[in-house]
Amino acid sequence: MDAENPEPTTPQGQPASSHPLARLLHVQDLDLAIAQLEHRKIAMPERIELLAVEARLAHLGVRAASAASARDTLLARQAELEAQVDESTQRSLNLERRMNAPGIAPRDLQAMETEVRHLATRRIEIEDMELDVMEHLEPIDAELAELSLEQAELELAAATLRSAVTATETVLNAEISTLLSARSLEAGTLEPALRERYERSRARHGGVGAARLVANHCDGCHLELPSMEVERIRHLGPDAIATCESCERILIPPSALEG
Repeated sequence: MDAENPEPTTPQGQPASSHPLARLLHVQDLDLAIAQLEHRKIAMPERIELLAVEARLAHLGVRAASAASARDTLLARQAELEAQVDESTQRSLNLERRMNAPGIAPRDLQAMETEVRHLATRRIEIEDMELDVMEHLEPIDAELAELSLEQAELELAAATLRSAVTATETVLNAEISTLLSARSLEAGTLEPALRERYERSRARHGGVGAARLVANHCDGCHLELPSMEVERIRHLGPDAIATCESCERILIPPSALEG
């Protein structure tokens, strides 16, 4: 071809072919390339690592929530005990003021002294319980501090990984968009019946609806075809469509890719 009549090409820069099966194979190649990019999006190492980090964060969140709940229970108990101490102290002060007042009957004075001693003993018991609560609070506070630090580190790692995932997705999505446009143009050149047959075959066979005939093997299922069947396919007319008798994919003979 001369400069005024350049050789026609596909949207991907490959020489265009007039044979419908060659164009169908190009559609299949584009579909496989798109599927590979979609798989890369799902299986990118950053995404897998991010999932692991997020799972760790979720586990830490459960632990932190449990520890915080236990801490709240202990703090509530501590506040209750402190209130009891305050109440006991105030009661003792009131009794002591009454005991120092003139005109108290001996029997009443004795009863008040007994109650003051009882209140003092009770305060000691409550304060011991407060100390016990505080001892239980210490390891919980330490655990919460450790969890908070680890959560902060993981959140930072997760943010970094999310940025990496987003950046990679942007690149892959751009590539996929380009391939989808090319695929749409190429598929639009196929006869509707051939296109529909390919789409049905692709849906049944994991995204591969058409395969090359390589020597006497189907490139889709990699099984060997009988020699007579191979010869029959190679001598089919240009409009005939062959299928692999093993996997039932559309077979593309070498003759369809020539010229």
